[in-house]
Amino acid sequence: MGSMPPSPLPLLASSLFVFLFLLPLLCCAVAADGGTSPPVASAPSSPAAAANAVGELASSNGSVAVPPAAAAAPAPLVEGRRHHLHKELIIAIVFASIAGVTIVLAALYACIVWQRYRRGPDDFKDTQSTDTARIALVPMLSRFNSFKASKKCLVAMMEYTSLEKATGNFSESNVLGAGGFGCVYKGNFDGGFVAAVKRLGGEDQEYEKEFENELDLLQRIRHSNIVSLVGFCIHEENRFIVYELMENGSLETQLHGPSDGSALSWHIRMKIALDTARGLEYLHEHCNPPIIHRDLKSSNILLDSDFNAKISDFGLAVSSGNRSKGNLKLSGTLGYVAPEYLLDGKLTEKSDVYAFGVVLLELLLGRRPIEKMTASQCQSIVTWAMPQLIDRSKLPTIIDPVIKNTMDLKHLYQVAAVAVLCVQPEPSYRPLITDVLHSLIPLVPTELGGTLRVTTDSPRVSMHRSPC
Repeated sequence: MGSMPPSPLPLLASSLFVFLFLLPLLCCAVAADGGTSPPVASAPSSPAAAANAVGELASSNGSVAVPPAAAAAPAPLVEGRRHHLHKELIIAIVFASIAGVTIVLAALYACIVWQRYRRGPDDFKDTQSTDTARIALVPMLSRFNSFKASKKCLVAMMEYTSLEKATGNFSESNVLGAGGFGCVYKGNFDGGFVAAVKRLGGEDQEYEKEFENELDLLQRIRHSNIVSLVGFCIHEENRFIVYELMENGSLETQLHGPSDGSALSWHIRMKIALDTARGLEYLHEHCNPPIIHRDLKSSNILLDSDFNAKISDFGLAVSSGNRSKGNLKLSGTLGYVAPEYLLDGKLTEKSDVYAFGVVLLELLLGRRPIEKMTASQCQSIVTWAMPQLIDRSKLPTIIDPVIKNTMDLKHLYQVAAVAVLCVQPEPSYRPLITDVLHSLIPLVPTELGGTLRVTTDSPRVSMHRSPC
């Protein structure tokens, strides 16, 4: 992006200062040459005049004193003074000439800079055009009065017509998923740019709050394990958020969709858990103030083409300074909500740790967080799995059949122990997400972001995906 040319005003001011500084020197020189020198006595024109002058001197002083050669003119003194004045005049003229040339050059340069300065805004606007959907950068403050004036980030505001065109008029064939307030569509924009378009709407005004909250947070968050914000759009009663497209969809789709987790090997699952822990650790430990996601679940963990996991959907996220029971409406997804938050409304970073533990159980067991036992009875994955997770003889029999016998049992026991700690009913017994992260790093191969060195001759540690 081109920078605006500097204003010529400082240059003009400096030139004027030089002129005003040299002007008194010139004036002094001219004044010195113009008759301000002390008067010099001239020689008497005749002997009589000389006598009269002597008489006058005698009458005024009371005595007569005639100096030698009193009648002679002091010619050497006059010549020396004129020579000195002539030298001062030359110096003044030289300085005045330099000042004049400097002012003329400064004026010419100022004119050139001024012309560029006047054309600058047009050139600046031209540099902001993009090839994708004619995106215009505008401050978020111009759209939402609730945003603080200290926020200076820019977010791409996209035209509704470009979203409509990219999604095929929001065709059902482009639907990637659905949420509480709308659907997510695949958008194919001009120039080969592909993104996910989340559409929010409805009669409940909660979607408006979630929309503003998500934009507010995502414009400030930059992390490799958190989904990136591309832009947004406001059209009538609908709100749109545009994200980077994650080619492999959500973890929920991979685990509980048509493939039933067949594309996720043991090491890929551990990589997804590690990536998710890294994203949460960034929110809890590196954001100021810390951010609690409040709705972490498998459908909000997205996977790119290499199965790198990124946390998404920050509509319910809150900062640590705004999490009291009176300020927040109880929200979340059944099966992932921590007991203390569900019963008492107590929300802390440990609430996210509980939800992470549920996701870790999904990766291990291949089961949904809540499963219907009968027509009127449901059972959570935590309640069902807890007695068996702590029994090493039973644990290998309950894990997902897709990954059974494909991992080192020692690693399986370690991951199960981490999951058990994360879903403890008492928040103080749960580990910090940083501790969870450090526990998972040694279980993930170096090629996938961990520190585990894999021996390729062992069938239990293959990093290849399971066949579909």
